[in-house]
Amino acid sequence: MPVELTLKPEQRGTLSVYPFEGALEFNVEAIITDRFGGVSHAPYDSLNLATHVGDQHEDVEENRRRVASAMGVDSTHLITMSQVHGTDVIDVEAYRDNLQGDGLVTSTPGLALAILVADCVPILLVDESSPRFGVVHAGWRGLAAGVIASVISHFEDPRTLHAFIGPCISMEGYQVGPDVATHFAAYPESVFADVEDRSCLDLRRVTASQLLERGVLDHHIAHSRQSTDGGELFYSDRAQRPCGRFALVAKRAS
Repeated sequence: MPVELTLKPEQRGTLSVYPFEGALEFNVEAIITDRFGGVSHAPYDSLNLATHVGDQHEDVEENRRRVASAMGVDSTHLITMSQVHGTDVIDVEAYRDNLQGDGLVTSTPGLALAILVADCVPILLVDESSPRFGVVHAGWRGLAAGVIASVISHFEDPRTLHAFIGPCISMEGYQVGPDVATHFAAYPESVFADVEDRSCLDLRRVTASQLLERGVLDHHIAHSRQSTDGGELFYSDRAQRPCGRFALVAKRAS
């Protein structure tokens, strides 16, 4: 069965970050950021890492610089992208900007890969048999379209992958209509009837199910117990609009 984790905060400079300690076993350092320790003003206060939500660009740049510093890399080696709720996964072997997609993979040391979320599922994939790792942004659209299959196709053998799933919206906090629920009819254990025609959707369970379907071993999957519900610790688009975005950031450990 997938393992449940409680991510514990660690102070790095002005930031409190939440390491995936299990990834270090495979020589990958990975953290989740929260919404504190940055310079953005309300309603983005304070560590918003997204440029597309209406925040001041210079504040986002300073926030990203602080995250890069917390990861021990130059800000020019922190790689992110414009996320589109699709299935495109980009293989990066050197610094690139103006990327668009929903997943990043690399085998190159010195690069820190980041995906941004505020209720969607942040996923880290680490290959135990190679230097390769990746990060994925998976909302309901990406999960329905096949972003999990897309990122796994960038690795040689899913049985050597280890998946770490970060904080996302809980099943109880994620009410959807039939237009969304119908995409997950194949996962009845992840869709629960609510009032009238509404359902509650468990994105975390759908993610784990799709990882298993694609060959990742169940005991290689770990997920955070924490959720984004309420938006107090991690940004939540359901709780507040507009809002910032927090990140899953990973690099090959020194």
